[in-house]
Amino acid sequence: MLVKLRQLLKYRELVRNLVVRDLKIRYKRSFLGFIWSLLNPLLMMMVFTLVFTVMMPNNRIDKFPIFILVAILPWNWCSAAVASATGSIVSNGGLIKKVYFPRELLPMSVVLSNLVNFLLALIVLFAMLLIFGVQIKLIFALLPVIIFIQMVFLMGLALFLSALNVSFRDAEVIMDVAILAWFFLTPVFYDIGDLFPDYSRWLYIVNPMASLISTYRIILLGGGAPDMFFVLRTFATALAVFFAGYWYFARRARTFGEEL
Repeated sequence: MLVKLRQLLKYRELVRNLVVRDLKIRYKRSFLGFIWSLLNPLLMMMVFTLVFTVMMPNNRIDKFPIFILVAILPWNWCSAAVASATGSIVSNGGLIKKVYFPRELLPMSVVLSNLVNFLLALIVLFAMLLIFGVQIKLIFALLPVIIFIQMVFLMGLALFLSALNVSFRDAEVIMDVAILAWFFLTPVFYDIGDLFPDYSRWLYIVNPMASLISTYRIILLGGGAPDMFFVLRTFATALAVFFAGYWYFARRARTFGEEL
């Protein structure tokens, strides 16, 4: 597996082209283009703020709009990457049959193209942090580490689900419902410690996105360093998901040509 990962470096130009292609397809015939990457999280933040502060005024979370935005951005990256990557092999069946290249580049490029959108949206996040009086601190330098951990985790999921969808085409449909359920089990619009105080530790273990979002909030809103054991455990989980997903993908990739 490590040998294959090193071989992927030879195809970095292809990865770049696939990422650019995904971005062009996404914004084709769109009037605002990539600006939607900035507007979408802001609009979602406004909706959640309206619901949980105006319609449900008992919300006691300080700086709730920022609390939401810090979680919405990594969640949007997760949901968009997983949903798109699941069908990435099937939708590129014609290309797979004609040209040889490492098949894993297709789901991986989807994760990377959505990473570009995430990074663009960070511009909005930092602007909102300044508007709400949150000081930029040295601990923010840890942010790329958390982004890398999330990327590793999402690539593992993307590899597994894209390979699974080749044999079981219902996987793409089921994932629409699964992502919705996953959203409500992830502390995007609530504090997991307040809602599930007795089970928060287990929810962090079984749901890496809950751990990642909580870490984003600790860094950006808490102003302090997260527990390193907590971060290392999340990274270990992300690595386990990645290697398991890559192993399954490598096994299934041999028969993609026949099944497609």
